[in-house]
Amino acid sequence: MGCCHSSFLKPSYKKTSDDVSARRGGKRGNKHHRHRNNNDAVDGAGRGWHFATVPDFSEFSAAELREATDNFSVNAVVSVCSDQSPNVVYKGCLRDDMRQIAIKKFSKSTWPDPKQFAEEAKAIGKMRHTRMVNLIGYCCDGDERLLVSEYMPNDTLTKHLFHWEKQTMEWDMRLRVALYVAEALEYCRQSGHKLYHDLNAYRVLFDENGNPRLSCFGWMKDSKDGKNFSTNLAYTPPEYLKNGTLIPESVVFSFGTFLLDLLSGKHVPPSHAVDTIQKQNLPVFIDSHLEGNYPDEDAATVFDLASKCLLNNPKDRPEIKAIVSVLATLQHKLDVPSYTMLGILKLETPDTEPKSSLIYDACHRMDLTALHQILEATEYKDDEATCELSFQQWAHQIKDVWNTRQQGDSAFRNKEFESAIEKYTQFLETGIMISPTVYARRSVCHLFCDKPDAALRDAMQVQCVYPEWPTAFYLQAVALAKLNMLEDSASMLKEASILEDKRLIS
Repeated sequence: MGCCHSSFLKPSYKKTSDDVSARRGGKRGNKHHRHRNNNDAVDGAGRGWHFATVPDFSEFSAAELREATDNFSVNAVVSVCSDQSPNVVYKGCLRDDMRQIAIKKFSKSTWPDPKQFAEEAKAIGKMRHTRMVNLIGYCCDGDERLLVSEYMPNDTLTKHLFHWEKQTMEWDMRLRVALYVAEALEYCRQSGHKLYHDLNAYRVLFDENGNPRLSCFGWMKDSKDGKNFSTNLAYTPPEYLKNGTLIPESVVFSFGTFLLDLLSGKHVPPSHAVDTIQKQNLPVFIDSHLEGNYPDEDAATVFDLASKCLLNNPKDRPEIKAIVSVLATLQHKLDVPSYTMLGILKLETPDTEPKSSLIYDACHRMDLTALHQILEATEYKDDEATCELSFQQWAHQIKDVWNTRQQGDSAFRNKEFESAIEKYTQFLETGIMISPTVYARRSVCHLFCDKPDAALRDAMQVQCVYPEWPTAFYLQAVALAKLNMLEDSASMLKEASILEDKRLIS
């Protein structure tokens, strides 16, 4: 393990977000008309941050979408709506980049005014979040009224919750579904989209990693004649029965029915659920296929939350933000991948996409635990490129400094991050050595301590000391994401991956 030569002075150059933006590469262009998305995800926890694989919102031609679906073949149909709302969803594949897509087809009578349809679609297309199935385009070509979204390959919640074949959905996965859907609703509420028109198990789909996503189609008004709008609700909120219109609190009511589905494993009318609990114990109501494998206190908390969502007076129902806070406290398997809990295989990355490294995957997932393990395992071998000290120099000049670093390493290894920051700071402030690995490790400590600004500064220092080290860029990507600088983060992650590939080739 090497140490840095004393000739490396502490860098005084400080990058700003403008410096980062200046280095960003442009997004991949194509023949579609692009609508640049400037509405970054608002999420203090850093969720929903990476959209490098989500294309800009596009206007497609009918010919392109016919080609993608083999002329809207019956074999491409993946979902058919009710007779009252005769809309069909197809699976397709874009020929230019082999991207799989989902296409929802409306009749012209549903949206006779193409301008109105386009405006609705563009408004939804501005939103981007990893808890959503993102809308990536639309088509108003001739009589066609089409919405284009990401394709989710692992079926719907209906399939996994009600019609499973191999295993029932475990308790912790149900709570993860509830949280992710609530986070999607909260993000869209903050983005100005407060009404979700058809919240049910069909609207929740699972991506290639088995993570639940809320369909973007539910934010699109369901028009019968281009003027009057309807909604399809499994169980109607009281206020909708009175005046025939939805309000934001109606979405909370629907979420309450959604929680009952997750608890019981069945479509249960809210009134029946309340009557059941009043007459019998909660375990009688909860899905028997769980076989009692859930904490009683957590189950009671979820049912209490559902009951509050179902209150007759809309003003008495909790806000989505409060719902997210409650559900976040019930997550007990944060490190277990969704595909593992679902009992499905993780889909391999297509050959058309670049292979990713362990550190890329960790940063992509915002997995700080994995990032910590990677830096701990690599120790100081990446410092060797900047090390020119002889053993004699080390022995006479920096023994005390070396001991301080060892203390920092011990704290880092034991996940005592505040202590690690203190020791690493003492090590760096001596000015004798500049170690990129110490800066990198302190950056990770700052991330764990919810100090993204400090983490970003350290990651930039890593780049100054060792400009060709991909880790410097990976850490900046994570810190930028935590600061909600999402486009900069995505670009930095891409830059890190490119730099890593170059190192592997050379």
